[in-house]
Amino acid sequence: MTDSLKIVSWNINSVRARIDIVERFLREEAPDVLCLQETKVRNEQFPEGAFRQLGYNHLVLNGQPMHHGVAIISRLPLHKDERFDWQANGEARHVGAVLPNGVRIENVYIPAGGEIADREANPKFGQKLDFFGRMTEWSESLKEPTILLGDFNVAPLAADVWNHKALLKVVSHTQIEIDHLYKMRDAHGWVDIGRKLIPDPERLFTWWSYRAKDWRASDKGRRLDHVWVSPELEDKAVGHIVLEDARSWGKPSDHAPLITEFKF
Repeated sequence: MTDSLKIVSWNINSVRARIDIVERFLREEAPDVLCLQETKVRNEQFPEGAFRQLGYNHLVLNGQPMHHGVAIISRLPLHKDERFDWQANGEARHVGAVLPNGVRIENVYIPAGGEIADREANPKFGQKLDFFGRMTEWSESLKEPTILLGDFNVAPLAADVWNHKALLKVVSHTQIEIDHLYKMRDAHGWVDIGRKLIPDPERLFTWWSYRAKDWRASDKGRRLDHVWVSPELEDKAVGHIVLEDARSWGKPSDHAPLITEFKF
């Protein structure tokens, strides 16, 4: 028997402010698991009722007020509740759980890193690089089959941004960030499902700035959101799409949902 699972990653940029579009998404797409980043809410104030009414009764939360925050919301039972402090300052940027089939799911919100790609001039950039370093150490010792997803805040390939030449020195697309990302990839042999199923240089953006009056017309996108899997899960991923239309729903997030289908 083959079990099909639809797993979604979405930086929602405040779950309470955008609960209406989250509910719309769940009704229309009916994923099995929804991983949110930037929930921006304390655990006790998370709008659990809205999810439970739609059949999502299993929630693993790691929140804080006003900033960051991650959540795994599922129709399926979730085991364990892991929270790694890869930021090393207590910020709520990771939450992990185990699916009924034994596969780990790790939901992460990696720091944006500020605007200057220099750790001496910009401590936030240094924090981002160190975050990758801690994730790399974790990846080296990881044994279980794992799905790692979320807002990585790095667009590694030239085709992952609207203009490679214009963004070479812009945080999220600099070579030092890409080097750190790939060092983490190599530490576990992570497989980038986005580029496995939508090969480079095909279009694959997940984020468009709020600054554009018409985001679709200007289309200055970047692929900041990712789904990676352990090598043994590579062939289990059978579908991968960005629901770009959600970027225009109501009061939208600047990120679109990333939908991956697995067959185990």
